[in-house]
Amino acid sequence: MRLILAILLPFVAFFTIGRPIAGIICLILQVTLIGWLPAAIWAVYALSQYKTDRKIERALSARRST
Repeated sequence: MRLILAILLPFVAFFTIGRPIAGIICLILQVTLIGWLPAAIWAVYALSQYKTDRKIERALSARRST
């Protein structure tokens, strides 16, 4: 769901992953028609990094508990 959101409304995706300043910058970039494509690419990249960070945190917390 976040991936679709990152493609259609890139700035909202940043707010959902807890990066409001990046969301505002992305909104400014997205306002121009030419800037929408880089904003969407940036949002998808940030979303993939967010998912990777969550997986690493989960693995480290599981390792610490054992």
